[in-house]
Amino acid sequence: MRHTLVLGGVRSGKSALAETLVTAGGRRVCYIATATAEDAEMAARIRAHRARRPSSWGLVEEPLALGGVLDQQAGASPNLLVDCMSLWLGNLLAAGEGPLARERTAFLEALVRYPGNVVIVSNEVGLGIIGMDPLTRRFADELGRLNQDLAAHCDTVVISIAGIPQCLKGSLPMLRA
Repeated sequence: MRHTLVLGGVRSGKSALAETLVTAGGRRVCYIATATAEDAEMAARIRAHRARRPSSWGLVEEPLALGGVLDQQAGASPNLLVDCMSLWLGNLLAAGEGPLARERTAFLEALVRYPGNVVIVSNEVGLGIIGMDPLTRRFADELGRLNQDLAAHCDTVVISIAGIPQCLKGSLPMLRA
């Protein structure tokens, strides 16, 4: 499996697919959560994700410094599930230009170095309309560029549409007919 990027829209089944993929090979799993519970609706989403995960999985909650987390996990090299890039990018945009550039570079470099399997979840925003305000357009542009960079660094890229996975790069045994 090595590195896999799972793309999809909101409620497309991408996180559930990523959770299935990260268990391949029977290795220990560490879930890296980028979300922060800023409101009741997000807190409910986080609770739902927690309830779905096995209690045996490790958990690291990190809204900004993902590269550092990958480097910290490299020694034991569990299978990592990073969920998700769109929330992480939103956190970085709120933190300012310096952290955005620094943490984006650090994460991509740490991904290349990471010796184990990594499954990364990200929203695909390039199929929708162009945002009306500058911040929405900036977010879509930055996430589109990040997804392209991640796809270049990943062995497998899959998109989930209505809960149906479609492989875009590489192959997934579970998708073979």
